[in-house]
Amino acid sequence: MNEQLHPLTLAEILDRTAQLYRSRFMVFLGIGTIPAGTIFVFAAGTFAFFSWMGLNARHGATVADALVWGFLILLVVLAIPVGLTVSALGEAAMSEAAARLFLGDNITIRNAYKAAWKRGWRYVALFSLQGLVIVGGPAIVFLIAVIAMIAGKIKGVATNDESPLFAGLLILLLLALSVFAVWMLLRLCLAFPASVVEQSPAWSALKRGIMLSHGTRGRIFLLYVLGVFLSQILAWCVTFPVLIAMAFLPGLQGQAHAQALGMVAMFVTYGAFFAVKALIKPIYGIALTVFYFDQRIRKEGFDIEWMMQRAGMFEVPAATRQFAEVVPSLPPQETPLAQPRIEITGQHDADEVISTHQAASENAHGTEINERSVPASGL
Repeated sequence: MNEQLHPLTLAEILDRTAQLYRSRFMVFLGIGTIPAGTIFVFAAGTFAFFSWMGLNARHGATVADALVWGFLILLVVLAIPVGLTVSALGEAAMSEAAARLFLGDNITIRNAYKAAWKRGWRYVALFSLQGLVIVGGPAIVFLIAVIAMIAGKIKGVATNDESPLFAGLLILLLLALSVFAVWMLLRLCLAFPASVVEQSPAWSALKRGIMLSHGTRGRIFLLYVLGVFLSQILAWCVTFPVLIAMAFLPGLQGQAHAQALGMVAMFVTYGAFFAVKALIKPIYGIALTVFYFDQRIRKEGFDIEWMMQRAGMFEVPAATRQFAEVVPSLPPQETPLAQPRIEITGQHDADEVISTHQAASENAHGTEINERSVPASGL
């Protein structure tokens, strides 16, 4: 995939994403299934708990109920750090696999998570900062605003007051915070590929992501819109046939099974959405990684830099050395003569350097042919 690096249009980015996903479908699906499956287990446990409590509420409070409530609290407390960790590692592993495959290397689920695990704390910090800015900040502002409105006794707080002022203010505030969250998402969405490829710390990766996303946020927004529509369509395509089949099962007919049928239907719906999330998640991860390299090509001439690195024309930066080493070296007969290390001071020197290197390679190849054509008796 790395032989033809050049600036891409949105259609080309989507096509490249589909190619990468299709070429290693099971690898990317496995990477996306681990965080989605972990969160689904906790969500399913919470759902089962509330369902059980609803069925047994008529019996009153017992010691067993107190133990179950304690289990729920423990589940929630455990779910937050575990969910945060697996989500961060999943994001890093997805970027790791997509970047390596984009640059021509093979990757496995184990190797992707192994690379992410080595710098796990960095990725957890980065994921936490992203979540705090995109979701946590707007949620806190909304909560403070609601408390302030209630405390100030704004007209319309009472349930028997028909004034729409309170509800209208909340809707406007919610819309404003939603726009802010989407705006920040578009600014920070390239932070994970930047951190994985360049091995930069969390805060530096955020600033790097903001810089690289400038000029392409509209295209990234279209990617998210397409992803949302695709996930909704797939989720309902999975859910509807199951719900229709359940409605026609003879054993679930009647009023006595209505509650159980509703619980099963809700569980199937949530399960379908989690399954689709695991299926769609790699699309976001791969596409954002392709966007990251595309922006580096447009802003920093990464395609020329990468070609020179493969040709051995200058020292590979330490931050990206691990990704430069994944591309196989040239065969011995095609390896050019040793070239002095060249310091690239600007993009305007690139064409001259490449022309010089190509001329040297052609001369070396011609010399090799002449030496092979000399008869043995002339040696």
